[in-house]
Amino acid sequence: MKPLKLTPAYKDYIWGGEKLRSIYGKETDLSPVAESWELSCHKDGYSVIFGGEYDGMTLDEYIKQNPSSLGTSVNGGELPILIKLIDAADNLSVQVHPNDEQAREWEGQNGKTEMWYVVSAEEDARIVYGLKEDTTHEELANAIKEKRVEGLLNSVPSKKGDVFFVDAGTIHAIGKGNLIAEIQQNSNVTYRLYDYGRVGKDGRERELHIEKGVKAANCNKLVPREITIDADGTRILGSCEYFVVKEIKLNDEKTFTADEKTYHALIVTDGELDIIGKDFCISMSAGETVFIPAELGEYTLTGKATVLLTSNPI
Repeated sequence: MKPLKLTPAYKDYIWGGEKLRSIYGKETDLSPVAESWELSCHKDGYSVIFGGEYDGMTLDEYIKQNPSSLGTSVNGGELPILIKLIDAADNLSVQVHPNDEQAREWEGQNGKTEMWYVVSAEEDARIVYGLKEDTTHEELANAIKEKRVEGLLNSVPSKKGDVFFVDAGTIHAIGKGNLIAEIQQNSNVTYRLYDYGRVGKDGRERELHIEKGVKAANCNKLVPREITIDADGTRILGSCEYFVVKEIKLNDEKTFTADEKTYHALIVTDGELDIIGKDFCISMSAGETVFIPAELGEYTLTGKATVLLTSNPI
């Protein structure tokens, strides 16, 4: 059993840029390159195993053949997360994601809680993060229809290393100039509430989803979650029923254990490292992602890098 290096699926949404290509060397014919779905078992974009025994197999196919790779803490036999890199050369639409109950009733998918880690941010970059004050669903709907919703939004500056935990129901938008690593539920349900009057490739204004979006929205003033610190000083960036994400600042070497309870997923946001185990040594550079199956056991990271380590809550 070895870590599985992954090749992403790519998306060319109109707000994307070229940083995923220029900074991380992503290879795709798409332009712009808005998102790379680094670790994904979602039907809208599967990541593919690169190298080794399972070369060319989708991660979804691998997990179906090896369900124990998820760990005993994962229910249902499906990978509960999706990891992306996002390059916002322009503002993303103001949007909201439904919770599990709403999404399963309305769309037949999971809901979508997510967490953003700011890999880099230009000088004036900002994030829309919830509402400034409590409002009502009726007031929100009216503001959207009257194109004055921007006055309700909590817009905050962003910088490298910032973390934004976006619970389902939180109104949000990534602003231009942000390069983001996103860990989210395994879902692709988004309700667009406002899009600055932009048009899509067909020359028409992009569709809004006001009725469902307003129903899904939390209209209370945002109260951000606090980042906690582990016993060894590691930042726990996000912890919920779907995932736990830790920021690993690697300056020499650290050892971890993927036991029978949970998989590990590693994405390198900067630097380089080697993953060393009993019978393997895998090199990783910035922008690369690996899936480490449960039961792999002890492995060591060595090098100088920033790594986001995602696992299932236990």
